[in-house]
Amino acid sequence: QVQLVESGGGLVQPGGSLRLSCTASGFTLDYYNIGWFRQAPGKERELVAAITSGGTTNYADSLKGRFTISRDNTKNTVYLQMNALKPEDTAVYYCKAVVAGIYNYFEHWGQGTLVTVSS
Repeated sequence: QVQLVESGGGLVQPGGSLRLSCTASGFTLDYYNIGWFRQAPGKERELVAAITSGGTTNYADSLKGRFTISRDNTKNTVYLQMNALKPEDTAVYYCKAVVAGIYNYFEHWGQGTLVTVSS
């Protein structure tokens, strides 16, 4: 079964840290570009960070310096390290895997993991 599973969410106090994981099963992430997205209540889903199959990273401007995306292809997993968390970081966090070729396009989404930043 092809799926992406996020984990690592939870309740954290402002200023704290969390590391989210996005693990693939049924396929290998090696050739996929991966994005972390988040959706807060009443807001649109937004891109947080992305990493290409070659390891190039990109971040939302407002999150640079606090969030770090990385990948470990040996574990078929992509991570999102989140530091200095703020209440406005509260959201459901999703990962998305995309691979595109001349004739094919594949896209997979995870089910999301909830991050709540609150004292």
